[in-house]
Amino acid sequence: MAPRANWKGFLRLSLVTCPVALYPATSDTEKVSFNQINRKTGHRIKYLKVDAETGDEVTSEDIVKGYKVDTDTYIEVTKDELDDIALDSTHTIEIDEFVPKTDIDNRYLIRPYYLVPDGKVGHDAYAVIRETIRSMDKVAIGRVVLTNREHIIALEPLASGLMGTLLRYPYEVRSETEYFDDIQDVKLTKDMLDLAKHIVEKKSGAFEPELFEDHYETALIDLINKKRSGMPIAAKATPKSGGNVINLMDALKKSIANEKDGAPAAKVAKEAARAKKPKKRVEGQREMLLPISGKGGKDAAAKAATPPKKAADKPVRAPARAKKAG
Repeated sequence: MAPRANWKGFLRLSLVTCPVALYPATSDTEKVSFNQINRKTGHRIKYLKVDAETGDEVTSEDIVKGYKVDTDTYIEVTKDELDDIALDSTHTIEIDEFVPKTDIDNRYLIRPYYLVPDGKVGHDAYAVIRETIRSMDKVAIGRVVLTNREHIIALEPLASGLMGTLLRYPYEVRSETEYFDDIQDVKLTKDMLDLAKHIVEKKSGAFEPELFEDHYETALIDLINKKRSGMPIAAKATPKSGGNVINLMDALKKSIANEKDGAPAAKVAKEAARAKKPKKRVEGQREMLLPISGKGGKDAAAKAATPPKKAADKPVRAPARAKKAG
């Protein structure tokens, strides 16, 4: 199933306008997730909205937004009042300026989106805007309204399309001075830096994200498959402590000696990953286990304790659902 756009509207550069759609470029829905269940019955936990003082359940129509100004004191804000201050630019990304990409501090980056033409018209205007940004080697800064909030968005060419990255406002970024003030000014010798640079050079390589492996996700899938198959779960051995580093120079020299004794672990892992020739990622693919039949609780536990004729090699993934932006 094709992904659903988080936002549709128009991209405008002065008098040049084209209809566009905004799609999230990343997703967390493919990761294994858990529900909370009752250990005694196996039933899923359900949460109710209750009054903090009376304990009575409150219906949706009686719930409004409130801004806390003091202990137990709130200013009530209604939906109509919020609608009255809604921004007019809800359906247009207005490009305000162009800046060098290097000027954008990484701390201001929130999340990336794909901005594509919406429909069969407007492709020429879209291409004009895209190629103008590309030729000037700059990033276009605009504004977009998502979930009633105005966001700053940085647009840059990506292949035949545009990638938009939401940016934080200055008040959302903390200053580094309050965290870095206590860092000591250490004097490093040239020998120490030379040894460290040698280690870096040995570990240097190309950025290949397709070879990255989420070891925790792999361990989760393995754990669930074993439990579903009724296999025993062995307790993990306590890792041995490497001890504290007493002498920095000795630690650097030992690191180089270890590099000479064998290939770096990261490079070995990369070579192994290349040998596997990973399949091209399928958009929306998600590895989810098939549910165990039964009503849960005793039925599920009894079935899990009985080994099936053949254990599943891999969990089965179901299509991921697109999340709303904001």
